[in-house]
Amino acid sequence: MSEVLVLVDHLDGKVRKPTYELLTIAKRLGEPSAVFIGGADKVDDAVAAVKKYGAEKVYVVDDAEIKGYLVAPKAEVLQQIAEKLGDSGPAAILIPSNAEGKEIAGRLAIKLESGLITDAVDVSASEGGEGPVTTQSVFAGSYTVQAKVTKGTPIITVKPNSAAPEESEGKAEQEEFKATISDSAKKAKIVASQPRKASGRPELNEAAIVVSGGRGTGGDFSEVEGLADSLGAAVGASRAAVDSGWIPHAFQIGQTGKVVSPQLYVANGISGAIQHRAGMQTSKTIVAVNKDEEAPIFELVDFGVVGDLHTVLPAATEEINKRKG
Repeated sequence: MSEVLVLVDHLDGKVRKPTYELLTIAKRLGEPSAVFIGGADKVDDAVAAVKKYGAEKVYVVDDAEIKGYLVAPKAEVLQQIAEKLGDSGPAAILIPSNAEGKEIAGRLAIKLESGLITDAVDVSASEGGEGPVTTQSVFAGSYTVQAKVTKGTPIITVKPNSAAPEESEGKAEQEEFKATISDSAKKAKIVASQPRKASGRPELNEAAIVVSGGRGTGGDFSEVEGLADSLGAAVGASRAAVDSGWIPHAFQIGQTGKVVSPQLYVANGISGAIQHRAGMQTSKTIVAVNKDEEAPIFELVDFGVVGDLHTVLPAATEEINKRKG
């Protein structure tokens, strides 16, 4: 069975949920092999984490030579591991579909002369065994298409929450891999960084539940945040709310903001313009609260509430907290 490489998404050695989703998908396509690029003191925890979700092998790459640079060195690491596997190469290379992941994937596709598919919301094995078939939402969410790579190793970036992580103990055999990083890959260096202020809520891109607010909030996001906290959800916003200065751009969901695909998306006071829909309409279940029963968002939802969010959300929050005990 051919190996399927999964780039481990982690923060200082703590493996993030999208990695478990990719390992679950990798099991559909072949033998999952994780690629961990990080410090030597973080290896044991990372290996234990990916083993729990089915990694049969873990390529461990010390980041001493890579740390401090942008994404080019990581693309070279994946290239060299893929080439090490011989002429047939890996069955696929799966990478988280975030800003860094998509840049790594683009560079890797050029190096391997392979096809690339980004922002997949599902990946499955083809019936004829001719490589994985992906599902994407394209043209601002107007179409859902299936596609597959026709040349080289399929390189696929997958959106968070595209698969439910499934625990399945793997062997997680470790293999130390020494990559040779070119001078060209070291032309862009990080000279300063500042950690984002912790909100205590899940990351917007990774959250299983997202509660968003728009123009209908009138600038008061307290009810939106209250509902989000009762559900253990992330907070998002429409472009209208961001442009009005009510909430930072980092919270914006839409064509010019972040694209999310949670299990549950709750839109509050959001009209549902195509710009916003492009960022959230692949969500598994969509709920909307809006005073305007003609709002376009209601064309998209699974459940709709016609009402004032300042009345509906506090009542919903109170009931959720009551049921939580």
